[in-house]
Amino acid sequence: MIPRIVAVALGSASCCLISVVRAEVPADYHGKIFDDAVHKAGMPNIPGIVQCALYDLGGEGIAYHDTDPTNNGSGKLNREKGHQRAHANEYIWSFRKDEGVDLSFVKDWADLNHTNRVSPHVNQLYIGWTENGEWVNYTVHVSRPGTYRIKALYSFQTNTVTFDLNGKLAATCRLPVPTVNYHQWNLAEIGTLRFPEAGPQLLTFHYGKGNNFAYFEFEPIGGEAPPKL
Repeated sequence: MIPRIVAVALGSASCCLISVVRAEVPADYHGKIFDDAVHKAGMPNIPGIVQCALYDLGGEGIAYHDTDPTNNGSGKLNREKGHQRAHANEYIWSFRKDEGVDLSFVKDWADLNHTNRVSPHVNQLYIGWTENGEWVNYTVHVSRPGTYRIKALYSFQTNTVTFDLNGKLAATCRLPVPTVNYHQWNLAEIGTLRFPEAGPQLLTFHYGKGNNFAYFEFEPIGGEAPPKL
């Protein structure tokens, strides 16, 4: 990690230099922040929302691990005419179709033709066809250190998921209540994660079989002391 040097004024004339340590993405990580003609926001900010489908660029074994090379949503199911919904478009139907992570989108007749615990927006992208041992990486920017509440927009089973921070286990979370099936959705708190430092960091989401995942909300928990300079 490279320290950032901050000058702090003392009185009217003197000053001192204080080293403030900031987190960095591991030097041996070769993934890149997702970017295309539509998504130009860059690194997801924490506090804020991390969209599951916007995992890093870099491919199998770097930005993600999937148990098979086929994108079973964008590259398979959504190539069928019946799944190319009029409320979407070619960009949504085929989002990241040549990558292994299985992606799809919220559809009128599959996800929104019934009552959900919390209804997602139409065309919301999500990770589906999940299998044990799969994971995705996100390069995120943490605005300030502290402990954050994690909320997930998810569906189906009450599984355990984990998050690594810069290559080390940082949180073990539990989806709190089941939904009826893969197309019944809920938004709920699943656990907490502490970011000891601010700055760009590598967040790895590990998941297993039995869920769809749309996004995570990271909300700071009150009462955290400000970082020492």
